[in-house]
Amino acid sequence: MNGIAGYAVAQKAADEDDLLGKYAPLVKRIAYHLISRLPPSVQPDDLIQAGMIGLLEAAKNYDSQQGASFETYAGIRIRGAMLDEIRRSDWAPRSVHKKARILAEAVRTIENQTGRDARDHEVAEELGVSLEEYHQMLQAASGYRISSFEEITPGDEACVEQMMGESATPLDGLQKEDFKRCLAEAVAGLPERERLVMALYYDEELNLREIGEVLGVSESRVCQIHSQAVIRLQARMAEWRK
Repeated sequence: MNGIAGYAVAQKAADEDDLLGKYAPLVKRIAYHLISRLPPSVQPDDLIQAGMIGLLEAAKNYDSQQGASFETYAGIRIRGAMLDEIRRSDWAPRSVHKKARILAEAVRTIENQTGRDARDHEVAEELGVSLEEYHQMLQAASGYRISSFEEITPGDEACVEQMMGESATPLDGLQKEDFKRCLAEAVAGLPERERLVMALYYDEELNLREIGEVLGVSESRVCQIHSQAVIRLQARMAEWRK
């Protein structure tokens, strides 16, 4: 390797070290935000490692001419890399996936019949279980919600492509806009407490414990409310998911 090539390699390595050092707090913040609703088997270090790779990919692909700030773009890439790592690990047993689908279908059935929000006791009755058992099912499904909410919405890659002006066709762009409008309407139509939990969690980036302090309820209750909100959204966005 000649001197110029060696210098280029050394400079690239130095730039990467600077980047990782500067944005490591962002990676850790996103990792611990996600880990707060995952089972103990998922380790923060695994998410942080995946996030660092996402950060390097963001640096390689970022185009300042597209208007988005690097931190915004990197945050999407980092979070997407972490979600990909979770999905690859597939820690959730099949029974959890199945229960989540059953819950969403029960909510959808009730809301189609009544034309209003499905209530806890109605979902429990539809499932043939007690109210306590229904809440236990919500608790069991809470960790799975990390990927299921992503399944309702376009993936992080789609968000990145849209941000960087890489939509495949004008039709794709229109479909994404229509989807976002429908999702926004579905979120706005959630019961007040569920809507508040979603806003505090996804917009304000509070963890479940902090949300519990705001609402004056336990962390486990917040977990149930969050799960129920996502299940309700899955039920209402079923046609889009198909």
